[in-house]
Amino acid sequence: MHAVTIVNVGYRSTNFWVVSAGRARLLVDLGWAGMFGALQAELRRKSVPLDEITHGFATHYHIDHGGCAQDLKNAGMRLIVAPEQIAAIPNMARWIKPGEPFTAIDTHDNLEVACADSRALLATLGIAGELIHTPGHSDDSISLLLDSGEVFTGDLTDPRMIGEENPDLVLSSWRTLLARGARVLYAGHGPIRSMPPVIV
Repeated sequence: MHAVTIVNVGYRSTNFWVVSAGRARLLVDLGWAGMFGALQAELRRKSVPLDEITHGFATHYHIDHGGCAQDLKNAGMRLIVAPEQIAAIPNMARWIKPGEPFTAIDTHDNLEVACADSRALLATLGIAGELIHTPGHSDDSISLLLDSGEVFTGDLTDPRMIGEENPDLVLSSWRTLLARGARVLYAGHGPIRSMPPVIV
């Protein structure tokens, strides 16, 4: 296994993380809908060749996290999808206003991987870690937890800021991540930070 590096190629207040092990690159969260050009510009600015992003996945299918998925697929990326996410993919289009640019996601050629089987897939990219279903912000939320303690949670609600979400569901997801060794939080918005305390 190579040493893992993490680069933020985000824009418009949303973080998109390139997790690299050698020349294998995984993109965690996939850009804003209709803004593939902005994502490409950030990749160039951070010296990340687009053609080296072999795989990617969205932590959840909202337009600011999965919006460029098909554009990236068209550029050669394999889209990893957990079974919990399949139903959410077509629903993303309902948030696109008429006339707004958006490339709908083709679902027939995605790489469907159960979270329980994700460790083996990530190992083929040189990445030691696993995908974990972490509902709370949305039912289709999936986090990437590296064995070294970094966790990519998308918009999983901070346990100190629970509003309309189901608090039991949110807290259960955070407890699962902590129990499996999560230490450093790479969220969909905001800076890198320590894992939040879980309020009982």
